Amino acid sequence: MEKNTQEHAYTIAISGAADTSLCGEDAMPLAMQLGQELNAHGVTAILGAVTGFPLWVAKGVHDSGGTTIGFSPAAGKRDHVEIHRLPTHFFNTIVYTGFGYAGSNLLMIRSAEAVIIGCGRVGTINELTIALQEKKPIGILQGPWKTDEFIAQLLDETHYAHRELVLFDDDPRRLVERILKKVREQEKGSLL
Repeated sequence: MEKNTQEHAYTIAISGAADTSLCGEDAMPLAMQLGQELNAHGVTAILGAVTGFPLWVAKGVHDSGGTTIGFSPAAGKRDHVEIHRLPTHFFNTIVYTGFGYAGSNLLMIRSAEAVIIGCGRVGTINELTIALQEKKPIGILQGPWKTDEFIAQLLDETHYAHRELVLFDDDPRRLVERILKKVREQEKGSLL
């Protein structure tokens, strides 16, 4: 899949579980399709430089010729590989934050214009709450996992004021297109 160079190059952070044991069988192909769609729309993918869902998205972007930036909790490559035992392949660039997972999450979300969330666990919810507080457009990829249901319930029960910024969809292509539309609207000042 070739990169669409007609559009402005947006950055979208991808959030998801490093341990995908609870994500279901379809998680890997959905993540890789999401990566391909990001690249097809000229998006630079910003991800945790970890295993699981983010790595699968990075592989989808990378294999289709796109650009990925990984954010690591480690202070350097040696710490990243030997201590944290995290991957380096499928990332064009890795930012070694040295701030642990929570600090790395904050930097990653703040570096993006929008966020897309797949199957996830506690770290994913941490990234979600940062994106909510930063009023970023957020896409929730629905799949064979419970993360999307939990997020919908969380938004309902906390009465999140900017619900129009959060989009749910089970189709990676459609979700990328919808989230880019939200980013453009926010750029024009028509949101918030």
